[in-house]
Amino acid sequence: MSSPPLTRTRGRPAVRRRRRRFNSAYLFIAPSVILIGVFIAEPIIQSGWMSLHDWTVGESSHKFVGLANFRAIYHDHRFWNALRVTVVYTAAVSVGQVLLGLVIALRLRRTSWYASLLRTAFFFPLIASLVVIGIIWKFLLDPQVGLVNAWLGDVGVSSPPDWLQSTSLALPTVIVVGIWKNVGFTMIVLLAGMQQVPADLYEAATLDGAGPWQRFRYVTLPVLRPALLFTTLIATINGLQLFDLVFAMTSGGPIFHTESVVMYLYSKGFVEFQMGYASAIAWVLFVIILAVSAVQLRVSRYRDVY
Repeated sequence: MSSPPLTRTRGRPAVRRRRRRFNSAYLFIAPSVILIGVFIAEPIIQSGWMSLHDWTVGESSHKFVGLANFRAIYHDHRFWNALRVTVVYTAAVSVGQVLLGLVIALRLRRTSWYASLLRTAFFFPLIASLVVIGIIWKFLLDPQVGLVNAWLGDVGVSSPPDWLQSTSLALPTVIVVGIWKNVGFTMIVLLAGMQQVPADLYEAATLDGAGPWQRFRYVTLPVLRPALLFTTLIATINGLQLFDLVFAMTSGGPIFHTESVVMYLYSKGFVEFQMGYASAIAWVLFVIILAVSAVQLRVSRYRDVY
């Protein structure tokens, strides 16, 4: 008859100790939760609320319009042009960055002084901000004082192009700069992934008569799949958020040929002060990024299983 009360009595100190541990954990994570709530969660909720209103800076009242801003986006030709530019840039930079980074990582995976020097050289652009990179390349590509056109003139090109003012060359030029800026990140991640491949596997494959291509396809590539997925996903997300590089190099020109979705969002929100419409664009972009990321993860999971 006395055992149940004793069991409850013995269990209470353990419950108290568990509660004290949880209380300490809550105290440690409280600053992060507060920062996330103030600087991330609250702005997201506020932008969602603003996207449902005719929210123009300077007006005292903001009329509730429901989904009118989203319907206006559907009929906005400038938005679709910005989305096309963003998709082209993202696809080209993601593929180019991953493929070139893979090639460089394969060539520089051996330990030597010149390999270390080249790794540093390829990684160095990643340290600088996109704005700094954009300004530097804008001067390098200047048709009057830029070094690129000066070098082309030295090798016999009589009429070097105006790279950033040409409607056919501006976007490809930005794409090349984007690949050059970020290829070091892909290289480092893939080099780290290659360190996970046991040397015994390469030796066994070589003894079985596998050539360089077979060793890459059946030994290196399966181990690199998680790293390739990670770099592709990061490159895609960064590409869809293109702003700094375009803002510094072309400001969206010429004639909107390099205007990205975020650049258009900036123009609507901070130039024309249509914050409700800009918030709606931000939510559309968020849904696009979420959908693309989910598709990439799903395709990768399918390949891993089958």
